[in-house]
Amino acid sequence: MASSDLPPGGALVYRDSRVALIRDRDEVYALSLVCTHLGCTVTVLPERLICPCHGSSFDRNGQVLEGPARQALKRLNVVERDGFLEVLG
Repeated sequence: MASSDLPPGGALVYRDSRVALIRDRDEVYALSLVCTHLGCTVTVLPERLICPCHGSSFDRNGQVLEGPARQALKRLNVVERDGFLEVLG
């Protein structure tokens, strides 16, 4: 996908890969959707990310808002090649 396809404030979720591409202002980044508590897949909502297993919540940058998780979600590198975004693990 091209970076221009991701609207400001938007997110694309790839549940099978457990990754979300997020655009905040002019920055595009990727977050792992693997909860740092026990590895459940977090759900992406407009304002936050929430783990359905034990209730941890994270802000759109992956920082912990509420436990039991204590560590932020892993931020993944994103590069643009030939006009397309590629997430590097």
